[in-house]
Amino acid sequence: MKVFFSGSIRGGRQLLSTYGHIINFIKSQGHTVLSEHVGKCDLEKVEEKMSEQEIFEKDIGWIEESDCVVADVTIASVGVGYEVCHALAVGKSVLCVYEVGAKASAMVLGNTSEFITVKSYSGLREVEGMVREFLEGLDE
Repeated sequence: MKVFFSGSIRGGRQLLSTYGHIINFIKSQGHTVLSEHVGKCDLEKVEEKMSEQEIFEKDIGWIEESDCVVADVTIASVGVGYEVCHALAVGKSVLCVYEVGAKASAMVLGNTSEFITVKSYSGLREVEGMVREFLEGLDE
């Protein structure tokens, strides 16, 4: 399965190690992560060589090519919100996860679409279970 992973870039990179862990976990389950660059520490250097339009087109293309989206919404990010909204608009299933205690957006928490699942996690093992359950549910 092709998975698009979404996490904050310009909104803050405080969860970079968490993003990397989630991405590596998805890959360990035999899936392809189209946007694995989100978990890399040198991402800003790569993206500074790209125009805003190129970044937009690349990410939108990957969302549309993906089978689903996994998004960490712990850190408020307009880009992550946009990607989640676009994924839902084109009929992709989306898993949004956030750290317990974070002030996740009401626009995410209040969405009752059948295509979105939102869960809070308190550690990496817990988020692994959520991601595993989400992906296995799509395989059925």
